[in-house]
Amino acid sequence: MTQIVDRRLNGKNKSAVNRQKFIRRFRSQIKKAVTDAVNERSVTDLDKGEKVSIPAKDISEPFFHHGNDGYREIIHPGNKEFRQGDKIKRPESAGGGRGKQASDSGEGMDEFVFELTREEFLHFFFEDLELPNLVKTRLATLQETKKVRAGHTSDGIPTNINVIRSLRSAMGRRIALRAPYRNRIEEAEAQLEDLLKRYSETDAVVIELREEIKRLKEKIERIPFIDTFDLRYDNRIDMPKPTTQAVMFCIMDVSGSMGPEEKDMAKRFFMLLYLFLTRTYEKTQVVFISHHTEANEVDEETFFYSRETGGTVVSSALILMKKIIKERFPISEWNIYAAQASDGDNWDNDSIDCKKILSEQIMPYMQYYAYIEITEDRHQNLWHEYSTLKDTWSNFAMQRIATVADIYPVFRKLFEKSKA
Repeated sequence: MTQIVDRRLNGKNKSAVNRQKFIRRFRSQIKKAVTDAVNERSVTDLDKGEKVSIPAKDISEPFFHHGNDGYREIIHPGNKEFRQGDKIKRPESAGGGRGKQASDSGEGMDEFVFELTREEFLHFFFEDLELPNLVKTRLATLQETKKVRAGHTSDGIPTNINVIRSLRSAMGRRIALRAPYRNRIEEAEAQLEDLLKRYSETDAVVIELREEIKRLKEKIERIPFIDTFDLRYDNRIDMPKPTTQAVMFCIMDVSGSMGPEEKDMAKRFFMLLYLFLTRTYEKTQVVFISHHTEANEVDEETFFYSRETGGTVVSSALILMKKIIKERFPISEWNIYAAQASDGDNWDNDSIDCKKILSEQIMPYMQYYAYIEITEDRHQNLWHEYSTLKDTWSNFAMQRIATVADIYPVFRKLFEKSKA
C-alpha cells in the first residue's frame, strides 16, 4: 500500500500564488463587492470572511469564434428530417440568453462567487480607512527599529553568507599566496632551461632543481580553495524607524439606560475600532474608560466583558479623560483621539456641562473626536448639546447606530480616508 504525503506549502486547490493574482487582477470588482457586503453585514462575528459575487462578464476572456453568417457544410449524424440540397433557415444572430438566470431581454449571466478569507476581507475593509488628522508630533519613546543592509562583515551566521563576496575574497587570497611561489617557479624553470644546455637529466644539479620546482607547485596546490578567513556575511543593523504616537480613548456608557442590546452594539463597535488600530498602526495606545455615575479607567477584558450598571453622569468620563491626558499624554508629543458611545440619555444639566468641558478643555487638543449615539428612538439631550460642537469644531463627528447592521457603515463613515 502506497501512502502519499503532500508536503507542499500550497496543497491541492490552494494555490496562494494564483489566488493573489486573481485578487490583484479583479481588485476593483472585489472592492465593490466588499463595499456592498458591508452595507448589509452585521458585526456578529469578526472572525468570518465573506462571500462576494463578481459578474461573470467581468472575468470572461475575449476570444475569436465563428459567426453564423456565410455558407457552411455540416454533417448531422442520424439525421432523418433533411436530405441533401435542402435549405435550413439561418438562426437569428441575437440568440437566447446565456446562463441559468431568467431574462426577458434575451440575455442572462451567472455570477462568479468568490470566498474571501477573514484576513482578505479585513484588508479590503480597512484599506481606505485612517485616523483623521494624524501628524508626526514626535518619534515614539520606545523606538521602532527595522533591519537594514550595512555592508559586509567577517562574522555572522551561515544564512547571511554572501557567496559572491566570499568567492571574491578567496580568489584574492589565492592570488596573493601563489604569487611568490609562481615567481620562484618561473626563475627556477629559466635556470633549469639554462642548465639543460650544459648538463644531462641525470646530473644531480638538474635533479635537485626539478625537485625544487615540484615542491613549489605542491605548495601552490595545497593552498585551500576557500578558507574561513574568506567568508563574508551580509551585515544588517537596527535603524530607528520613525513612528507616530497616537492614543485612542474609548469611552463607553454602561449605565442602566443602556440596555443589553445597546451595550452589545457599543462593544461591537469598539471591537471593530480596536481591531482597526492594532492592524493598521504600529504605535497606538488605547485607553478604555467605562462610566455610569462614576468613570473608571479599565483594562481591555473589563471594558468588553464587564456587566456594570448604574445612573448616568457622562461628564465624569470626560473629566477623567482630561486628567489622563494631562498626566500621561502631553499634547506636544501625542496625537489624541477619542470615540464615545452612549444612548445619550443623560441629566440635562450634565449634558450642558459635557458640552462645556469638550468645547473649552478637550476639543482644542484633539485630533479627532467621534460620538456615536446608540438608540432606535429619537435623539436624546446629549445629541442636541453635541450638535452645536459639530458646527464649531471640524474635528468633531457624530453618527447614530440604530441596529447592528449600522455598525459597519457608521464605522467606515467615521474613519474614511480624506480625499486630497
